Amino acid sequence: MNVDLIFKIASIGILLSVLHTVLDKAGKEEFAYITTLVGVVIVFSLVIGLISKLFDNIKTLFQLY
Repeated sequence: MNVDLIFKIASIGILLSVLHTVLDKAGKEEFAYITTLVGVVIVFSLVIGLISKLFDNIKTLFQLY
């Protein structure tokens, strides 16, 4: 597994937590929750790509299909 991906996910989390706090203190709670939701979707898309590669590797390992 790539260590870069772990750092990328961690940096997205740190950036989103700071942005959520700033928007929450500014009274923009709706935008804070939307940015958090967008960040979660971005991280899920990264993880789904890795899971897809994992299943492809399993198929080739066991010679399925």
